[in-house]
Amino acid sequence: MDSLEVAFKKLPQRPEVLAPAGSLSKLKVAVHYGADAVYLGGQKFGLRAASENFTNSELQEGVKYAHARKSKVYVVLNSFFHRQDFEGLDEFLTFLSDIKVDAVIVSDLGVVDFISQNYKSLVIHLSTQASCLNVSSALFWKERGVKRIVLGREVTLNEAKIIKEKTKLEIEMFIHGSMCMSYSGHCVISNYTQGRDSNRGGCAHSCRFEYKLKNNGQEISTYFMSSKDLEGVDVIPHFFDAGIDSVKIEGRMKGPLYAATTTKIYREALECYQQNPTEFVKLKKEKGWTEELNKFSHRDYTNGSLIGPADISSIYNKRESEEKTFDAIGTVLEIKEGQYLLIEVRNKFSCGETLEILPFRGKSEKIYLDKILSASGSEIESTKPGSVVRIPYVKCASPHVILRREVLQ
Repeated sequence: MDSLEVAFKKLPQRPEVLAPAGSLSKLKVAVHYGADAVYLGGQKFGLRAASENFTNSELQEGVKYAHARKSKVYVVLNSFFHRQDFEGLDEFLTFLSDIKVDAVIVSDLGVVDFISQNYKSLVIHLSTQASCLNVSSALFWKERGVKRIVLGREVTLNEAKIIKEKTKLEIEMFIHGSMCMSYSGHCVISNYTQGRDSNRGGCAHSCRFEYKLKNNGQEISTYFMSSKDLEGVDVIPHFFDAGIDSVKIEGRMKGPLYAATTTKIYREALECYQQNPTEFVKLKKEKGWTEELNKFSHRDYTNGSLIGPADISSIYNKRESEEKTFDAIGTVLEIKEGQYLLIEVRNKFSCGETLEILPFRGKSEKIYLDKILSASGSEIESTKPGSVVRIPYVKCASPHVILRREVLQ
């Protein structure tokens, strides 16, 4: 199909690409690599207390930055509240309303009710933590002012399609990232092993630990509660068929290379299917989407429950040895056309190495470092994390693009 035909053909609706933003810098990465929206947390009320999270001033800057580039911002308020947790909520919601966030993601029924009654300008998305798995549940939340349901990960795409058709609500589903083995994340293992409340932001990922099981005197070491990571590129056609409004990438605590790669690949894959569904399988192979998703730290991949209920094959029964083939080593700050790239160094690299530019669109490009200059222009042999250096110019580079380096096995 040529470009003229595409222009006049009514294309199917493409799901929104919703990317994680664990910090202001990661928000900028996700936005530049194609996120239609990002989700993030403030200093309180979320389930990722160990993440960097956003101060109010960073939230304000992040919303302004994203909106200027036509991306939306959703703020998580997804912990389950005890009485004392409501302290400061009113002021925070007023702030979120004033800076015009695009939605809040909520789990707790009391918080949903509080926002519906007092903050009409705030759009409410129901968190996956609320375990909405069926039409009746979705209609219950709709009556209470919820506009979008982030379905529990136990729901298949066929079930999601029915919920969408029967409720007319916006539907969001996870497409990539780490998964919790407990039912919709309702886990209390960390409460007992670490004294940290998993449902109020304190998860210690105790399910990833090695456990010993005893049976008739025999002892078995196992990671039986550890899940493989979700990966949904292969089933993108099913997301379109189900009419899913938003595909969500897990990972607010993960690094910029993860945010950049996942956002870029899923945006590209969704657009390719939207424009030419009959060529999707061929394009998937040609463009190497699966290979790209293997280039950062991850566990073995699974489709989870997207097509059918997850079974024993979804368990990652290994030690915590996540595989990766590339590291992020820097970010492009500035370009001097035809001369050099100004780089903020994340990890040390040296003359004689070959790096890769990961552009916002298209394939990566290798760059051989025959020379490195300091910010002032003097030649240096190697870099230091946190420094700013100049490297040879590459045409596909632009500000905010990430540089990566292959990890030697």
